[in-house]
Amino acid sequence: MNRSDSDVIIIGSGFGGAVTACRLAQAGQRVLVLERGRRWDYDHLPRAAGDDGWWWDPQQPERSNGWLDLRLFDKVGVAQGAAVGGGSQIYANISVEAPPHAFDSGWPDGLDHAALKPYYDRVGEFMDIAPVPAGQIPERTRLMRDAAEAIGAGDRFRQVGLAVSFDPELAWDGRQLLDKSQSKTFTNRHGVQQGTCYHCGMCDIGCDVKAKNTLDLNYLAVAEQHGCEIRPLHLVSHIEPRDGGYTVHFERIDGGRRIAGTAHAKRVVLSAGSLGSSELLLRCRDQYRTLRGLSSQLGSKWCTNGDFLTPAFYSDREPFPSRGPTITSIIDFLDGSRDEQRFWIQDGGVPDMLRGWLQHYVERPARHALDKATQGWVREQLHDHKSISNMMPWFAQGIDQPDGSFRLRRRWWLFGPRMLQLDWDVTSSAPLIDSIVKAHQDLSDATGGEAMVPASWTMAKYLITPHPLGGCPMADSPERGVVDRKGEVFGHPRLYVIDGAMCPTAIGVNPSRTIAALAEHCCEQILAEA
Repeated sequence: MNRSDSDVIIIGSGFGGAVTACRLAQAGQRVLVLERGRRWDYDHLPRAAGDDGWWWDPQQPERSNGWLDLRLFDKVGVAQGAAVGGGSQIYANISVEAPPHAFDSGWPDGLDHAALKPYYDRVGEFMDIAPVPAGQIPERTRLMRDAAEAIGAGDRFRQVGLAVSFDPELAWDGRQLLDKSQSKTFTNRHGVQQGTCYHCGMCDIGCDVKAKNTLDLNYLAVAEQHGCEIRPLHLVSHIEPRDGGYTVHFERIDGGRRIAGTAHAKRVVLSAGSLGSSELLLRCRDQYRTLRGLSSQLGSKWCTNGDFLTPAFYSDREPFPSRGPTITSIIDFLDGSRDEQRFWIQDGGVPDMLRGWLQHYVERPARHALDKATQGWVREQLHDHKSISNMMPWFAQGIDQPDGSFRLRRRWWLFGPRMLQLDWDVTSSAPLIDSIVKAHQDLSDATGGEAMVPASWTMAKYLITPHPLGGCPMADSPERGVVDRKGEVFGHPRLYVIDGAMCPTAIGVNPSRTIAALAEHCCEQILAEA
């Protein structure tokens, strides 16, 4: 690419990158998006346990470049997406606003729920957010309502907005398996063909009828309509200031090989997610030494956003977790009314091939003691509970402590490649997780279920989060954060971080809409200065 071919390079195409690409392209900017993952063909999505396309290998992505990147650190695991559209390809569709109190501390002055409200509304309209129609309520949504009422919290139950397209004329009892032919094809407001939801329960592993309003069907589609170029399978290694702008160094995956290349632009936006953007800036500072003077806060204020899952099993009730969208409703305890902890509970769904995956998991050799213990627990559940239809996966998010931090370290003390290290101690967040577990147990008990708290928590206090936040926190000064209120990196003009890494605190709810709203907010300010 010639140096004059783009005005802006965006690294990553999740909720931060997609929104930024769209708004800057609409404004006439020449935009290039470098995405590490594939552009998926909806007719060839991975389905069976042995299919190509599941896993992303950060060490050898030229050999394995699927859409799920699972990083297991010493104290916590992180699941993140790798695809054109980022995490929107495999998330649970939830699009909600953060509660006003989530902005009470840690954020730049004046950046609160009221300031973001116009952008929250803009995202909701652009992505066609809506709850499940009244005539298509899944069985586990009814269980959620019954459970809330059974513990005296009926007024805290409500359905939530989803990035899913529904056919309002479809009548469904919430239990039966519908045929794919019942999905209706339509053209969305952005001129892109989609289908309507037929409640197959596959949201987290790719929607084969495009009922899920993923970013490639809206924000990225509009960006491309305005001239944006998206390059899949491009791995960015570092960024270098040059000629009044920045040169981005990358490797392109092609035929199982990595091919080096560069691109240059006046502006560069990091939208690689909490882990990706933090790691990239750390490598620029500590490994390649191309970006000096970055804030000492780089890598700080990381959190899990309080994610937790507790499966419960029923002997006389079938929640049918493999029917309907992955999550549909919540029970809201974000006011701190339970143990002074702020969180909410969600119904959970699982793909209908989960039992096959679990069987494959328990049959493979265990890698360590925790893995062996977890295999034993899963094996017991498979033996005791013949049908996955009797399971209710209780989900949750909450306000945990943003006290994690990233750094680079050698794999073998002073030798080997530099690896991303996440230092995080569950101690300060354990009261939140314990309160969530107790709520899951109470809801299960009140409806005749038996909650099975994962051994990873009871034995090792180990968590896995799909909603990591922080690492490049927003602040009013470099002494307190890495980027300012428009996402610009302190000390490096026209270099930005616009994604979940910029969140300086947990928000206690699914973060996609907040990240997108922050991106809308940042783009408006960037364009005002352009």
